[in-house]
Amino acid sequence: MDNLTHTLTAVALSQAGLNRKTRFATLALIVGSNLPDVDIVTRLAGSATYLKYHRGLTHSVLGVVVLSALLAGTIYYLGRAAQPPKKRDTPPLDGRWLLAICLIALASHVLMDLTNTYGVRILSPFSGRWYAWDVLYIIDPVLLALLMAGLGLPAIFRLVSEEVGASKPGFRGGAIFSLCCLVLLCGLREFAHRRVLGMLESHTYGGENPRRVGAFPTSADPFAWTGVAETDSSFRVLPANARDDDVDAERARVLHEPEPSPVLDAAMKARTAVIFANFARFLWPQVEETEDGYEVTLRDLRFYAPDDERRGFVARIYLDKSLRVRSESFSFLGESRAK
Repeated sequence: MDNLTHTLTAVALSQAGLNRKTRFATLALIVGSNLPDVDIVTRLAGSATYLKYHRGLTHSVLGVVVLSALLAGTIYYLGRAAQPPKKRDTPPLDGRWLLAICLIALASHVLMDLTNTYGVRILSPFSGRWYAWDVLYIIDPVLLALLMAGLGLPAIFRLVSEEVGASKPGFRGGAIFSLCCLVLLCGLREFAHRRVLGMLESHTYGGENPRRVGAFPTSADPFAWTGVAETDSSFRVLPANARDDDVDAERARVLHEPEPSPVLDAAMKARTAVIFANFARFLWPQVEETEDGYEVTLRDLRFYAPDDERRGFVARIYLDKSLRVRSESFSFLGESRAK
């Protein structure tokens, strides 16, 4: 998920009651809910290196435990030297609760990242396997709106109450509302996800049974999905909606898999291709001959929508006529399509 969503979730957890357990609870929740993304430093070495390490060790069970202990220890050490709180109802600094809250913050980050299509390597470094629930969009505007409403409306009510001289309402009710909406949205998306997967599995595509299928969320409509079906000879990408009785397999965009070739074999040995193949779930390669050699394009069809103007998560390997790698690149954003 995006860092704004992580931060708002941390604030909701705090206002729901965790801020009453120990001093600096809100600080620990906000920092901890974003701390796993410290692996962004690997982006300095390039997009492919970032793809290799992002959502790996810092998003694993081991990473959650280690980073939580480091964060709790740092806040506890600095907190003991801090000035006494000005508010009398501020809870005292409690090391055990501080550690527990740091664990909750980091675990919430990993669990929320698990909900989307990108996924996490939760067992790293012992296993490089990716796990993804595929129910929320990476930047989900519906979830963001619910979190903002739950946290923002109480703040507005407090301002109005202060102006009219009434007692100020608390934030706890809105925070609990936000967290409940998060759970309910995931449940709704899971229901829709399973329904769409069932639709996709019930069809044949070009006379072939699907070997596997996937359904990936769109940004705004919780019932709208992008379906992917892989057969022995091709991929089919098609829109799907859980409100419909079935999918229209005839609307599927057909993406043929290339025949095995020395060109493709050579390209797949390039560093960027190895990293991307380890990440991709529905890997679709394309081979094109150029004046100087060959261009091999690799896409992950989880992030491929036929109707979108931009298709992200694209790796390109350029080979010379002797099948030696001339250059290689990876882009999260991909390229805009010509209209």
